[in-house]
Amino acid sequence: MEKLGRNEPCWCGSGKKYKKCHEEFDNKIEEFEVMGHEVPDHSIIKTPAQIEAIKESCKINIAVLDEVAAKIHAGMTTQEIDDIVYKKTTEMGGIPATLNYEGYPKSVCTSINEVVCHGIPSDDVVLKDGDIVNVDCSTILNGYFSDSSRMFCIGDVSEEKRKLVEVTKEAVELGLKEVKPWGFLGDMGEAVHEHAVKNGYSVVRQIGGHGVGLEFHEDPWVGYCSKRGEDMLLVPGMIFTIEPMINMGTDKIFQDENDGWTIYTADKKPSAQWEIMVLVTEDGAEVLSY
Repeated sequence: MEKLGRNEPCWCGSGKKYKKCHEEFDNKIEEFEVMGHEVPDHSIIKTPAQIEAIKESCKINIAVLDEVAAKIHAGMTTQEIDDIVYKKTTEMGGIPATLNYEGYPKSVCTSINEVVCHGIPSDDVVLKDGDIVNVDCSTILNGYFSDSSRMFCIGDVSEEKRKLVEVTKEAVELGLKEVKPWGFLGDMGEAVHEHAVKNGYSVVRQIGGHGVGLEFHEDPWVGYCSKRGEDMLLVPGMIFTIEPMINMGTDKIFQDENDGWTIYTADKKPSAQWEIMVLVTEDGAEVLSY
């Protein structure tokens, strides 16, 4: 971390002297680093002004997913979902973060049944009765990013699929309870993994969550096959996603060679994912987008 003089202005932008603001905070982080833990640097910790701007982006992201929830139905194409996302996002002054991101061609990801993530909307893909689908929405507002996803059960979904969707949401909620200042990302990861395995499911290892806010994808990388006391130290001001991808069968996955984006389960059994965007606070956590 950058070393400041005690009487210099604090790095957080508060206008206070460092000794009156974040010196004790930084010293505490350094103590964990000396003990061998992975710790965040200042670039990962959001300032109060940045947090407020990120929350404004999150308002759009939530509103867009609410709009999808109100309109999604059997018989619609995934392109129609993409159209809803683009229209609502831009009407509210935002930009879909996925659109043209590293060549991705659409405004949202729509992942159905055995598609784990990064499903590309298409006029040729129609939602059918019994499908489960993840709609993953990301927004840029005035340069600040938000990101969250929801699962939707289309029509008469089998009990087997419905349970997968419900258990995945429960795993996210249990993980959220473990997000506390001066704890570790691994505390959350183990809670997620335990709940999935207890219910007979597996958790995707190669793809995880991420820091978010000033960029679409920031440090830290967030996994869900970790152990308590491991991975990065959690401190107030960190923002990241909790988004486990939980599979009914094997945790093995593969990427579509043709489009370079779509990820499938190796055994073609269903996968589910819920994503929330979380701020570590002084006394716990706040969900910013869902």
